[in-house]
Amino acid sequence: MNRFEKLSLLTENMDVEEGEKLETAIKSCPVIPSTEKLPMVTYAKMSGGKTIPLLKSLITSVCEKNCKYCSFRAGRDFRRATFTPDEMANTFLDLYQKKIIEGLFLSSGIAGGGVRIQDKINETAEILRMKKNFGGYLHFKIMPGAEFDQIQNLMKWSDRVSINLEAPNPERLNILAPKKNFSDELFTRLKWVDVIRKNKAPNQNWKRKWPSLTTQLVVGPSGESDLEILKTSDYLFKNFNVARVYFMTFTPVVDTPFENIPAENPIRGNRLYQASFLLRDYGFTFEDFEFNPIGHLNLEKDPKKNWADIHLKNNPIEINCASKEELLRIPGIGPKRVELISKFRKHKKIQSEDDLKTLGLSIHQVGEFILMNGRSPIYQLKWTF
Repeated sequence: MNRFEKLSLLTENMDVEEGEKLETAIKSCPVIPSTEKLPMVTYAKMSGGKTIPLLKSLITSVCEKNCKYCSFRAGRDFRRATFTPDEMANTFLDLYQKKIIEGLFLSSGIAGGGVRIQDKINETAEILRMKKNFGGYLHFKIMPGAEFDQIQNLMKWSDRVSINLEAPNPERLNILAPKKNFSDELFTRLKWVDVIRKNKAPNQNWKRKWPSLTTQLVVGPSGESDLEILKTSDYLFKNFNVARVYFMTFTPVVDTPFENIPAENPIRGNRLYQASFLLRDYGFTFEDFEFNPIGHLNLEKDPKKNWADIHLKNNPIEINCASKEELLRIPGIGPKRVELISKFRKHKKIQSEDDLKTLGLSIHQVGEFILMNGRSPIYQLKWTF
């Protein structure tokens, strides 16, 4: 098996890992023989909003864990592959140099224990940074059971690190992955990343800045509620400065114990993202969300719009004197728009639909929740016509 055949196998089914989007995005590739299947890429958002394509791969698809939802689980009958760290680094750089991808997202199955596989991921990182002088984006997975020193060393070379909790608590994880220990193997490693970032000088990192940290939860098959998921997400945001919690909306995989469980509604995953951003960036608390009796969000409404319909329709906010916290409660207004509004108000009042358009706001989205100089813009618009 040549390295591009291996790469094809190692990038298959990588939608079990976090990412904005996963697709076969390479239409033609002079590096890869035309007879080979093309690899999968994902897309990562950088600070400033830029989106870059990443090769999304494993070091090995061999795995000794028996996670019930996972396509890579032990005992599942499919063709597996393994890269050495040198093979992984060189194959990635071939694709990078041809401008097919701009960065690497590297995870792995667990074969021979988490410590052994973490060594292979760390070696790949060191080859790329030290031997090959690669200066682009690298996101590496921390394996369950990885040692403290391994994690600290990996963080020297990474732009982002992540460890998948998979479930919001030990009880749910036991349903998903009976061979994994929530506290000892996963949660403790996540805490170690935070300890290192708080107590070690960031100049140890290759760009003198510690990597960001993310995690992922599987949504659906363990019977967890949205309230459970969001409580864990909120705790991670507040206590460990987790940049983002990803939600893998469950889809059944053939030849796994969960193959007959129905796929989770993707709208549920979208609502969880919306609610988690409100907790992380908008000052919302659990009391601001409407949960049904089993702890789920309303699938029919964006949770921010749902809150505004209840609290602002009959009590709109005066946009010319509203605080940052009040502005963030208005549908259609996020942190960037708040900054624009603050700058605009230093020079003039917001008085018309044209002013709203200048700020990138739609009167049809914000109009029923705000006042401009004490008057409803929706009323003004209707009166004009």
